[in-house]
Amino acid sequence: MDVNAAVAAVAAIAGVLTGVIAMLAFRWSEREQKRPTRSSLHTDAVLPPGVDTVLSVLRSSAVVLDEADAVVKASSAAYALGLVRGGKLAVEPMLQMARDTRRDGEIRQVELDLPRRGTGRGEALAVSARVAPLGSRLVLLLVEDLTEARRIEAVRRDFVANVSHELKTPVGALSLLSEAVMDASDDPEAVQRFAGRMQIEATRLTSLVQELIDLSRVQNDDPLEDAEPVRVDELVAEAVDRCRHQAGAKQITMAAGGTADLRVWGNRGQLAAALGNLVENAVNYSPARTRVGIAARSVNAPGGDHIEIAVTDQGIGISDKDKERIFERFYRVDPARSRATGGTGLGLAIVKHVAASHGGEVTVWSAEGQGSTFTLRLPEAGAARDRAHQQHAREIRAGGAGLDEEAGRATTPTSPESTAYETLPAPEVLP
Repeated sequence: MDVNAAVAAVAAIAGVLTGVIAMLAFRWSEREQKRPTRSSLHTDAVLPPGVDTVLSVLRSSAVVLDEADAVVKASSAAYALGLVRGGKLAVEPMLQMARDTRRDGEIRQVELDLPRRGTGRGEALAVSARVAPLGSRLVLLLVEDLTEARRIEAVRRDFVANVSHELKTPVGALSLLSEAVMDASDDPEAVQRFAGRMQIEATRLTSLVQELIDLSRVQNDDPLEDAEPVRVDELVAEAVDRCRHQAGAKQITMAAGGTADLRVWGNRGQLAAALGNLVENAVNYSPARTRVGIAARSVNAPGGDHIEIAVTDQGIGISDKDKERIFERFYRVDPARSRATGGTGLGLAIVKHVAASHGGEVTVWSAEGQGSTFTLRLPEAGAARDRAHQQHAREIRAGGAGLDEEAGRATTPTSPESTAYETLPAPEVLP
């Protein structure tokens, strides 16, 4: 009995000691958690209340420097741009601005061109840096990336200059021809000749204005708002009818073939304009008594089935250096030939934008003296419709985010085997 009592007493004492030790350990743990760490002393205690939260939601890259030029706080974008390396501000002009601002308290702003990280091509990164004092000891640096804005501005500036030049040419010609008609009012043959030239220039001017309107429309409108299943056979027939007169004048044979009864999902008017531009270019750049082929087929792809519409000609071909730029606005492989055929240099740009806005792409294979094959690749009707509905649902959830134009691509295959007209079923020769 005494032994049992002794064991119980020892067990009770051991339990009390265990509880005391556990309580002491818990109190010590709480004290250690409340003790400020080196990082918290460096950031939380130095930054004014709420600044950390504000910097995290800014679109600009943010860097906070202390009195020793050490980085107290930096956003992830600042690291991505290469502004901060090894805990220091790596851009000397910005560092000097921060020192000057710390000295006199003035807000400074400057635009700089910085080298891109990881590229050896010397491409510049355009940024706007603004430095302001933050409290009595800190300096705030906000950096905004202006590279894309500058690129868009350059494209807009070049576009306006090109449009002005292209409009000036036919307008100037019409002015001179009208003066010639007035001077030759008593010569019926001269009046008729000059009137014919005026009609040509007026047609060219009308085509240029119409293509500018079409380009603006495909860039700004969402083609999937009024999308519908479109038969590829009907698009091909419409493109052939559009170019039948020009082809007949040059004795060019128009051939259509490929898989029948294919459908794509999109805006019928834009798709017809894109395919019509490809066929028209093929006819205009082909010698007399040659052949232009249009054929379509279905291709299996990881993201869903696609429809490929290939337009093949036996024309002059395109050099490698020109293939990189043919989808640019107003770019012409042969300016003299384009003016003779009435080309504006906007047709392929329209094709590229139509393909991109429909979730597809346009590719080209060409060899000088052997001809060219342009392939319009579009999602098939069922898969495209499902993706369009999913995209629309995502846009609603994201607050109506728009389609990114830069999703479109214009690529150059290394060989014609995947897109050439000859790999498709035998065509039907059209009169």
